[in-house]
Amino acid sequence: MTTPTPLRERKKQRTRQALIDAALDLFGSRGFGGVTLDELCDEVEVSKRTFFRYFGGKEEVAIAPLEDMWRAFLEELETVAPDGRPLLELMETTLLAALDRVADEAWAGRALRSYRLIQDNSSMNAHSLHFCESTMRSVMEVLHRRLDLPGDARPRLAGDMLVAAWHYALDVWAATAGDGQELAAGVHDAIAALPGGLTLTANPRPGVTT
Repeated sequence: MTTPTPLRERKKQRTRQALIDAALDLFGSRGFGGVTLDELCDEVEVSKRTFFRYFGGKEEVAIAPLEDMWRAFLEELETVAPDGRPLLELMETTLLAALDRVADEAWAGRALRSYRLIQDNSSMNAHSLHFCESTMRSVMEVLHRRLDLPGDARPRLAGDMLVAAWHYALDVWAATAGDGQELAAGVHDAIAALPGGLTLTANPRPGVTT
């Protein structure tokens, strides 16, 4: 039986979600730089002090849908069974489980708007890159704590390949404005393509001289 979420926690979740939705609406209509933090807080009728209980700044609230998925990934990584399968396969299973947790129809719409804002704004893109690197360090900490892994480059490279497949799938998904299931399928296909990418040969194009 699922334990009900306490009322205070539900209120906090609603406030956080209201800030995310307001940010995505305002940034989408007026541009990221065209909205002040005061205007965002006024839209939701909260103080800046309340805002900073949830987010570190405008970039963080705008990227929250995608960051939430990776936080779910870290949580899933703490409990996934280390059953001897290839590390990349284990991380794929974990990533798809995280997507299954968060990627309902509402999340898909928010994630799509967040992704498009990242593409259009340099400060959001820089924040996203910083979050990605910080998350990968956390992933490696969890993996080395839970699994018997070598201390060489292979675990990190496996993690980087997972992230590369995620970004490719996200790019394709955003171009078609699909739903969460289509994103999950795209992630699976991108990861499945990784071995072939490593063995591609650099043959000259017919008729092109070097």
